[in-house]
Amino acid sequence: MRQQSEPEPQGLSRIAIVSALDAELRALLALVEQREIQRVAGRAFHLGKLDGHCVVLASSGVGKVAAATTAALLLERCDVQALLFTGVAGGLHADVQVGDVVVARELLQHDMDASPLFPRYEIPYTGVSRFATDARWGERLARAVAALPARPRLHQGLVISGDRFIASAADNHALRRLLPDALAVEMEGAAVAQVCADFARPCAVLRTVSDRADDSAPVDFLRFVEDVAAGYSRDIVRAALQA
Repeated sequence: MRQQSEPEPQGLSRIAIVSALDAELRALLALVEQREIQRVAGRAFHLGKLDGHCVVLASSGVGKVAAATTAALLLERCDVQALLFTGVAGGLHADVQVGDVVVARELLQHDMDASPLFPRYEIPYTGVSRFATDARWGERLARAVAALPARPRLHQGLVISGDRFIASAADNHALRRLLPDALAVEMEGAAVAQVCADFARPCAVLRTVSDRADDSAPVDFLRFVEDVAAGYSRDIVRAALQA
């Protein structure tokens, strides 16, 4: 394995696979061949081949700023043609339970509020509050989920993001009241979708539901990531790449 302090220009387009946490990405990273590590802005970009595809895997860190920085670096410096974000989320909708899988079709920042200058949730000067993900990648991910031997329940629709870990029934109910069609809540996806929209590059977001975003949310969180979510991410992403 080769390590470098700064990325070099790349001649081949790549697919970026990103998670907030190292643990969410570990099962996929173990399968990357011809791996080379490039470091920039405190991040390790793992470039190589996954099932014959040129890929770059990276842990972004937690939160919208960290995710946006990582996405911009990947799109600008690594010739990334699509970005897939995978990891865990808290379930919001009553039908979304622990162990289910959510493929985001739209993403919104639930803590964006520049009112009264702009409507609540709207990104100022864009006219957009909900960023659509790439339909083709969304279909690939959905088909990959349906083909899993474990057969987790699949949900598709709105996922919301914010710089707060939702871990109380009161906060859960408040978000459900304001955004009743939201399936799940996390801390990165909408920021990544906004960056990809700025670059006119496709993105997709895949989330395994680790908790119900209520008072029990912190219980065994990391164990669920390693025992369940990381394996789902590995199998779903690999199947989607082959679709």
